[in-house]
Amino acid sequence: MLNSAEGILLCVVTSEAVLGVLGDTFIALVNCMDYAKNRKLSKIGLILIGLSISRIGVVWIIILQGYIQVFVPHMLTSGNITEYITYIWIFLNHLSVWFATNLNILYFLKIANFSNSIFFWLKRRMSAVFIFMSGCLLTSWLLCFPQITKILQDSTMHQGNTSLFHQRKNYFLINQSVNNLGILFFIIVSMITCFLLIVFLWRHVKQMHSDVSGFRVHSTKVHVKAMKFLVSFMILFILHFVGLSIEVLCFILPQNKLLFITGLTATCLYPCGHSIILILGNKQLKQASLKAMQHLKCCETKSQSHINGFTNK
Repeated sequence: MLNSAEGILLCVVTSEAVLGVLGDTFIALVNCMDYAKNRKLSKIGLILIGLSISRIGVVWIIILQGYIQVFVPHMLTSGNITEYITYIWIFLNHLSVWFATNLNILYFLKIANFSNSIFFWLKRRMSAVFIFMSGCLLTSWLLCFPQITKILQDSTMHQGNTSLFHQRKNYFLINQSVNNLGILFFIIVSMITCFLLIVFLWRHVKQMHSDVSGFRVHSTKVHVKAMKFLVSFMILFILHFVGLSIEVLCFILPQNKLLFITGLTATCLYPCGHSIILILGNKQLKQASLKAMQHLKCCETKSQSHINGFTNK
């Protein structure tokens, strides 16, 4: 049974997961509808669709593994459940982080403007950058999958042997940590591009601060808002991997449910918060969300009017 603190945190985690799935589903639907309407999809639209779909899968895996760990932890010590979850997790998590990194790179190369030869070289060869990132993703998978296959085979050979599982637990955790190092490159690139974009926007705001014209004031507000979104993304991104580290640590401390659910809460903040940031920061998504809210409000008003009319009769 869960105590009150654990129950509250688990409700928070579930709410975060639901909001994250709804937000990512909305982002994917808007971009898919835009493609169906215009028969053309921008690079940002393609990345947003891939990011949303992969992140929905990541959220489901996080929640599935979390609920199993909290309510039926013995399932993790029998059969191949943990190994299969890890197998799917590595595929989806690498893909999700790869899409997020590409999105940051795209925004950085489109918005920023540094007087640096390397930056101009990258800006002129944007397609080559994405090809290189795709190669990094494939290399990461190729390095991880053979090791995961070995873990699956070892687990199948010793299936049902609980004592041996506990003896090999540390070995499994080490392998899991090594496998997840494959996304370390993407994390570093994502953080660097975000930081450099924040630096550029900050310098740009300082340069425009002396000009008090209406256009410049509005432009300054837009830049400051963009910086807030970027800082929020970096915080959520870091908390996501801190939460994952706590979850992995709790694998060897299965009785510490409060710590595990706390890590789960931090992990789920990113998919929920980043989808909200993307909707508020993207003009097309923001307009679509406002239209959807207005439509829901009208439907609610009509429904309430029907109920009141029925009651008066």
